[in-house]
Amino acid sequence: MANPSQFGFQDASSPIMEELVEFHDHALMVALAICSLVLYLLALMLMEKLSSNTVDAQEVELIWTILPAIVLILLALPSLQILYMMDEIDEPDLTLKAIGHQWYWSYEYTDFKDLTFDSYMIPTSELPTGHFRLLEVDNRVVIPMESPIRIIVTAGDVLHSWAVPTLGVKTDAIPGRLNQTSFITTRPGIFYGQCSEICGANHSYMPIVVESTPLPHFESWSSLLSSS
Repeated sequence: MANPSQFGFQDASSPIMEELVEFHDHALMVALAICSLVLYLLALMLMEKLSSNTVDAQEVELIWTILPAIVLILLALPSLQILYMMDEIDEPDLTLKAIGHQWYWSYEYTDFKDLTFDSYMIPTSELPTGHFRLLEVDNRVVIPMESPIRIIVTAGDVLHSWAVPTLGVKTDAIPGRLNQTSFITTRPGIFYGQCSEICGANHSYMPIVVESTPLPHFESWSSLLSSS
């Protein structure tokens, strides 16, 4: 959950998000090194410690050709690794289908019979004390902790996007198309997200709430919901 005046990421709750935070720090250090080098060279020129009469400098040309290539490699390799991790779906324990509508989400647990429900935002006038405004829903997505989850995302009307920042998940919901991704929650908790694609007047009123629970609790919840 994000805090007021927070500058950094939310606490990572999945291996993918941990990798994304680490890559952000890595890219930030590379950018800091580049800026420091540029400022250092500018300072030398302002103090006239670098000659401005150079017409041909093959060593300098070689350096400013090789260094950017090295920087791109340092950024590309970990980025590609994370992209492959995000696309890797290997024998999920649970498959969840999310369907975006104006302006709510529908969920189907495809491994269970008749386990489907709609998830609407709780209006501010009906919000219990201590709950989060514009983020709470009447039906949460409950998933087992530390289990590979595959989520299939689509839409029934216009473009939407299913996004939960603390899990490092953001998948576009496109009418007539099925997009999928996977994630694993590393701890129990309640994780909040929102539709991340402008989809109309009430775009900001279709939040996402994922509840990660131990497997026995999930089994009890799914049995209770299936029988009701």
